[in-house]
Amino acid sequence: MLNLVLGLLFAGLFLASYQSDRRRLRNGVLLLVSIWFLLQTILDFLVALNPWFEWLNLVVLVVPVVSIFVFAAFLIANGLTMVRREGPGITSFLPIAVGLAVFLAPVIAFLFVLSGQPVLAGIAALAFFLCAYLGCAFLVFLGYALVYSRMRFSPNPAAVIVLGSGLIDGKVPPLLAARLNKALEIYDGVTPVRPVLVPSGGQGPDEPRPESAAMKEYLVSKGAADGDVLEENQATTTRENLANSVALLAAKGIHGPLLVCTNNYHVLRAALLSRRQKIDAEVVGAPTARYFVPSAFLREFVAVMRDNRLTNMVLCLPMFGIALLITVALANSSVV
Repeated sequence: MLNLVLGLLFAGLFLASYQSDRRRLRNGVLLLVSIWFLLQTILDFLVALNPWFEWLNLVVLVVPVVSIFVFAAFLIANGLTMVRREGPGITSFLPIAVGLAVFLAPVIAFLFVLSGQPVLAGIAALAFFLCAYLGCAFLVFLGYALVYSRMRFSPNPAAVIVLGSGLIDGKVPPLLAARLNKALEIYDGVTPVRPVLVPSGGQGPDEPRPESAAMKEYLVSKGAADGDVLEENQATTTRENLANSVALLAAKGIHGPLLVCTNNYHVLRAALLSRRQKIDAEVVGAPTARYFVPSAFLREFVAVMRDNRLTNMVLCLPMFGIALLITVALANSSVV
């Protein structure tokens, strides 16, 4: 009964927070906690119905351990696919590095515990707590990113901001084309007044022209009226994409609901940044090649953790304290 009450309580808190502002990461925390308690409620009900279902408790304990190694293998395999299709690079090697770290961390921690050294055991405890925290944080991010990316958006935006990404030989690559096609889909579907399209992106050091120029060229070639495309050609980050585009629209006297268009893996972070910058906008996602999604989500997760580094440091402080207490307790017991 307690699990049911807690599950419904957190579900209610999630709905209230969601209605207040969908662009909050805490919505994902509340959603995950409510699902956990509701699943526990279902498990309790099944066990009460038939004691045979108690084996599910063992599954609950075993599956997370097994999933760690399955997840690690998946990341390594995805990294190798990225290297084969995209070539060597940070994006390609990131899932391999993370996969190896995920695989080796529990093995090394177990060896530290077996060593009988208090300091190593304390380090193992700290590693366990930090891995658990990162695992839960990733579940929150991934789960809510999937939920947010499926939300409906305003049917009549005043403008659609398209976030830029790298060009290849000065041309729009498939990843960026997906964003532009999504913007065109929205543009063509709005009547009677079509929204202004804002391709946003400056010129990178390895690009022959600003991303926005290639994006505008693509939009016009696909049917957008030249006068409906407002180019923002200075931004080099997502923050600048949003801030510069909004400033440009305001300078042109364009006000009203905004939509931001990016790829599906980038939707949640773009939404979080728009909220942090006090920009009233919804974010929609375009499809991404499946092989690219895992590494892209990992990069976005790392970026979100970095954006919220102060909060993460505060939340992790108790873990360092507990690990220190474990080290001291083991050291005292070995002395005795």
